[in-house]
Amino acid sequence: MKNKLILLILTFLLITNCVGTGSKGVFGTGVSVALDPRSLGTQVDDAIMQYSLSTRLTAIDGNYAFGIKVKVLDGRIFLTGKVEDPEEKLQINKIAWETKGVRSVRNDVKIKEKFNVKISAKDLLINSQLKTAMILNKKIKSRNYKIDTYKKKIFIYGIALTSEEKDEVINEAKKIMDVEDVIASIFLVEDLRIQKN
Repeated sequence: MKNKLILLILTFLLITNCVGTGSKGVFGTGVSVALDPRSLGTQVDDAIMQYSLSTRLTAIDGNYAFGIKVKVLDGRIFLTGKVEDPEEKLQINKIAWETKGVRSVRNDVKIKEKFNVKISAKDLLINSQLKTAMILNKKIKSRNYKIDTYKKKIFIYGIALTSEEKDEVINEAKKIMDVEDVIASIFLVEDLRIQKN
């Protein structure tokens, strides 16, 4: 009788805890797939995107497997961790934007490098000039773009409504004085997987 009672209690604990421990949802430990507000298809797509990006980052540098954390929620990528220099951060951001199905990227990766005032001031000036030019240009929806500048190289990430808008953004960046290179990861709306359920 005592053995049956212990077996019954263990079985009950295993059954009631399966969902909580076996399916760590986007909200953390203990949240089941059933409680996640995303559709099952979106959850699967997000998991595939997360695995794909993590794998590509690890293939570039094995340290990224533990140094960079990737989270995907409804096609939106969130990056955290630490890297040695700003170029690594920008490269990680570029790779994230190139992930199939991405809707946005939030790169909160921190840089371990010491601060250089002269380089940072020039990059800040370039960033400000491009943002101003994009806001003033009626052909560009500036809120659809994220701009990063490092050592006079402009990295542009975003979503253009038309190919003309994409070209306009790149042309505005190339007009800025002292810019050495423009690296654009700009997608057209028609090329994205946008779900409206």
